[in-house]
Formats: sequence, C-alpha cells, structure tokens
Amino acid sequence: MLQTTNLQYSYNGGSALAFPDIRCETGEHWLLLGQSGCGKTTLLHLLGGLLTPQQGSVVVGETAINALKTSQLDKFRGKKIGIIFQTPHFVRSLRVGENLELAQQLAGLPVDKNHIAKLLDRLGIGHKINAKTDALSQGERQRAAIARALVNKPEIILADEPTSALDDKNTDEVIRLLEETASEVNATLLVVTHDGRLKERFAKKILL
Repeated sequence: MLQTTNLQYSYNGGSALAFPDIRCETGEHWLLLGQSGCGKTTLLHLLGGLLTPQQGSVVVGETAINALKTSQLDKFRGKKIGIIFQTPHFVRSLRVGENLELAQQLAGLPVDKNHIAKLLDRLGIGHKINAKTDALSQGERQRAAIARALVNKPEIILADEPTSALDDKNTDEVIRLLEETASEVNATLLVVTHDGRLKERFAKKILL
C-alpha cells in the first residue's frame, strides 16, 4: 500500500508544490498523468524517498518513510521500493548481472544469482547477463532497469516516463512487461507520465 497525506515540497524556498492525497492498495496499477513541469518527477522522488517533503507524509505499508533516518531509509527503499528512472543509470564498470547483485547487497539482502538469471530471462535479456551496460541497446537497457527495480521483489514500483521515447509497439511492450512483472510479485505499480497513449491502459488514474 502507498499513501500520501497533505504532501508539499518546494525548491530553494520557492513556491510550494502541493500534491493530491494518494492511496494505492497492494497490487493495484495506477497511472499518474500531467504535463511537463507540473511536478510529476518531484512527486515520484517524494514517493520513493529520494526527496523529503516540507509538509505531509508518505506511507509505504505501515511505514512513514519521511520519518526514517537516512541509513534506515536507504535499506527500506532498497527492499520495498523499485524505481525505474526515465534515463537508466548503471555502474558502468559492472556487468548487467553484477548491477543487479549490487542492488541486492545495498538493500542488505543476500545475492541470489539464480533469481537474477530467471528475472533477466523473463524480461528477454538473460543472454546479456555478462554484458557491460554500455553495450546494450536502448530497449535492453530499459529491460535491465526494470529488472534492477524488481530484483528485490518490492512492494512498490515507480516508473518515471518509461515510454516517453518509444514508438507505439515498444510502448505497448514495456507497459505489458511492467504490468505482468508487477502482478507476479503483487506489487503496487505507479506509472508517472505525460504520455496520453497510456490513458486507456489504466483504469485507475491520478491527474496533476
């Protein structure tokens, strides 16, 4: 479950961005829509614990993440929240599988190479497990980013503009992969976008 109450944030003392209250139950799939510049990415970063709100709260399960200390939040986020950024970032010196192993280690979890291999196979890039991330195509990098977000079987999956640079065919494929893999781990999925093509794919919507 993901819930926010009276959430506000401002950059460098500027005007505060105020966000609607959100309640997404376990296993639900949501679309958060809004035009560029309306605060979608800011909200995603608040939901993922990457920013701390000036007012209000973000609750994942039974935990108010904005009340956690930094070290507690890092481990909690690693275990409970999977984030797929608009531009994937990897440790370039590590191979694909090693990047996923690192995600497990940073969350304080044991490395599970079998689980990593099966997850990459499920996303169609099992043969790239020993490839450097710089050698991947755009679509392969996107799948690797999804795999990293899912490797710790999170309760919450947050995807920031996952289809912004994709044609219709690849958009359908990426959203299907997100929905199917989220369903497999019974995670709450929240896709943040300005892509109007996705409106008909999600019954539950939040508009900024």
